[in-house]
Parts: sequence; C-alpha cells; structure tokens
Amino acid sequence: MTSQSKPKYYLTTPIYYVNDKPHIGHAYTTLACDFLARFKRLDGFDVCLLTGTDEHGQKVEKAALDAGVSPQDFTDSVSQNFRDLTGSLNFSNDDFIRTTESRHKAACQALWNLLRDRGHITLGSYSGWYATRDEAFYTESELVDGMAPTGAPVEWVEEPSYFFNLSHWQDKLLAFYEAHPDFVGPDSRFNEVKSFVAGGLRDLSVSRASFKWGVPVPNDDDHVMYVWLDALTNYITATGWPVDGNFGDAEKYAHLWPADLHMVGKDILRFHAVYWPAFLMAADLPLPKRVFAHGWWTNEGQKISKSLGNAIDPLALADQYGLDQMRYFLMREVPFGKDGDYSTQAMIHRMNGDLANDLGNLSQRVLSMVFKNCDGVMPAFPERPTAEDKALIAAADALLPAVREQMDRQGFHEALRLIWQVIADANRYVDAAAPWALKKTDPARMAEVLAVLAEIIRQVAILVQPLMPDSAEKMLDQLGVVADQRSFAQIGGATRLASGHVIAKPEPVFPRYVEEEAV
Repeated sequence: MTSQSKPKYYLTTPIYYVNDKPHIGHAYTTLACDFLARFKRLDGFDVCLLTGTDEHGQKVEKAALDAGVSPQDFTDSVSQNFRDLTGSLNFSNDDFIRTTESRHKAACQALWNLLRDRGHITLGSYSGWYATRDEAFYTESELVDGMAPTGAPVEWVEEPSYFFNLSHWQDKLLAFYEAHPDFVGPDSRFNEVKSFVAGGLRDLSVSRASFKWGVPVPNDDDHVMYVWLDALTNYITATGWPVDGNFGDAEKYAHLWPADLHMVGKDILRFHAVYWPAFLMAADLPLPKRVFAHGWWTNEGQKISKSLGNAIDPLALADQYGLDQMRYFLMREVPFGKDGDYSTQAMIHRMNGDLANDLGNLSQRVLSMVFKNCDGVMPAFPERPTAEDKALIAAADALLPAVREQMDRQGFHEALRLIWQVIADANRYVDAAAPWALKKTDPARMAEVLAVLAEIIRQVAILVQPLMPDSAEKMLDQLGVVADQRSFAQIGGATRLASGHVIAKPEPVFPRYVEEEAV
C-alpha cells in the first residue's frame, strides 16, 4: 500500500516562539501530537506531523538586541534548541518549519496578496493597546488593572497599519461553528470562542511599521506583517501552498490540506479558532477540521514563572526518571485539556504504581514463568478457553476501538486508563489462576494460563508503542513478536501470539524508582 493510498492524517503543534529556551509546555504539546501521530501510523494512516519555530516579531527583535546579536543569528541558535528537543524526547515529526525560511516567506506574501486583491486588507492607522509579550492587541475593556488579561504589560501604540476586515466574518464564523460542533475542543473552550465572536469582532491590525524583523509586506517596505498572520500561515506553507509558487507542491497540498488537527495551548486558542479560520475563509481556502486547546502545568502547586525560577526542564526530567516514564506521566496524570500540577511524588507514584507494579511486574513474572516452567518455549493459546480466559481475552480484544475513540477526541488520559484497566484485569486473573501452583497439579493448564497472559501483554505492548516506544519494543522483543507484526492490524483478535519459539530470560522493563536519600 502506498502512502497516497492510505487515509491521511495531518496534525500540527503550534510553532514555538524563540525568545526563550524550550520548557515543559513545549514538550507537553509536542508529546501529545507525537502520541497521536504514532498511534495513527500504527492504525494504518499516512501521517504528517509538523512542528517548528516562530521567529519574527518585536519580542524576538528585542531579545536579539539584548543578547548583542542579529535577529537571524539569535533565531538560528534558539531554533536549534527546539529542533534538538524533538530528537532528545523521541518525537516523530515529519517536518520542522522555521518562519525565516524562504518557502514560508513566499507563502505569507502569497496569502497577503490574495487577501489584499480580494479587498480584505486595506491601509489605515492603528491606535490602541498592544502587549509585546503576547504579540497581541487588546481593547480597553479587556485590560485588567492596566494590564493584558494574560498579565503582560501593555503600551499605547499609534502607527500606520494595514487592517484585515475581521468584523466582516463574525456571522460567517458563528455559522461555521454551528455547522461544525467538533471544531474546537474541549467544549468549555469552544464556548469561550463562540462567546468572544458573538460579542463582536473589530477589524484586525495585520502589519507593524515600528520595527523591521518580520515578513515584508508586498509592495510596501515600510511595513512587516503582524506576527500572527505570519505564524499561522506555516500550517499551509508546509503542505506546498501556494501550489503555483517557487516552492509549490500541488500533489502534497491536495493530499494534506485541510489539517485534521491543530494542537495548541489554551492561551493561543483565539488566534487559531477565530483569526485563522477568518483568514482562510477570506482566501477561499478550506478550514482545518479541529483545534484542540490543552491546559497549563503548575509546579508543586505554584504557577511556573521566570521570577520564581521554577521552570520544569523536560530534558532533566527524562534524564532523572527515564524518557518513556516521563512521556507516560505527562499524558496520564491529568485529563488532557485541563490544567495540571507536576509534583515529584506524583511522578514517582505513576512510575512505581502504573509502570513498575502493574505493567512491568505483569510482564516480568509471566515471562519468567514461561522461561523457567516451560523451558523458555512460548506455550500455545488454549483450544478450549475457560470462561475466565474468554473474559480477559474479550476485554483485550475490545481495547483498540475504545482507545481509538478516545484518541480521536484527544482523551489521551482516558485512552491510557482503558488500557490499564485490562492490565489490572490481567493481574487479578494471574493471582486467581495461580500458575505457579498449577505447575505441580496441572502443568497443561499452567501453560494455557501463561499463553493467555502472554497474549494480553502482546496486545497491551502494541497499544502503548505510541507513547512508550522504547519500552514497548523491549516487551515485544522479549515476547518474540517480529518487527512486521507490531501494528494495530495484528491485535483485537486478528491474530494471536505465536507459540513454539524460545524466549530469552526476561529483563525488567520498568524498574522501580527509589529516591536517593538526602545527604
């Protein structure tokens, strides 16, 4: 099957602003997308996962000035930190885009020309409140104690500006939301978006004349594009749009666009669920199918901030606890879409409870019994399974459609809960069946029990590959599952674990974590 004959799935992270080094928020968003992208690949989709860096704007220009380097040199350095993060945390992105790339500048200017030629962008003058930190404009009514609603300081700006006729799209956006009830998730965030749009939209300033670090406005060297018009365009740049440009790819664009999912933090939902759809409507381009806004992390109950110096370094977490362990914790600990709190104790609880005790111990003791009590030969699946065998196998066989449904709605924590429910069932089954006792009284039944359990472990290991690829690979290697038998097409009763092959002595995949005592 060629990639073009598979159903496609195109998902994106936001592109990350390069005025600082990567932190847990960047890792969280990209991990969620990586988890979903890997899941979709194993489920038979041709996946494109896009991430990258947002490198223009007043904030970046100032950060470069403070660092004593040119904006391009500054962005080259910081962007590389984000590119390095994708490798260090085992993210499987298919493309990494930078807004300073020629392909992106060409797409931005093509979109600008299209909007201008259709009469949706006109020259005027802007006076109002602007927050450089947010790269966003705010009305007087939105200010809280003289600050932006995000807490960022604002300044009064008066300068010539091009405007996009956002107010023209208010009713069209509300009609679109009504026709597409799954466009924004979770529902609480969608309600916020609809309320914002229903409250009235003003035309949007889409250029700046007070600084130079940005995509030049076509035919007007005094202006650069507003950073959000520039940044949002990356999602179509990467598809080969415009197809008739120097970087065009008509086949790729037709295959990938519209995007299936834009994953964003809740703080930038408005740009993705209001401005971006309006730009696309005005350009007569298809709209993305879904935007999902996740929550923020706190650290041991405290808001993460530079002033507190309590930023969470994802690389340090992975080094201390293990990469797959960290990936599991971030997706399992908090209902995805809500805010969550990181704590060391919560991390250790997940590692030692869910991973070491539940999944790790199940796999280790079952395979150890096969190695010891069956001469290392994988036993055959029972020809006449008992009611208990059937119940456990049925639970495992039913996992994929249930997990798939949760993944499609970004219920990542719930998808994992469903898998761990079957792991708990398997642990209860092994305790009740007591294969260590059957060795003496009924060795044939012992072999059947171990075969049933090994099949459960196989299905679970295949299902957790998207989140914990290295650990799942070790489990499947120990089971003797060959590399081309590890996709979702091989679970749910389609096949069973092969028998008759010799396994090596199993090694623990999820060792318990023991805190070092303070000196």
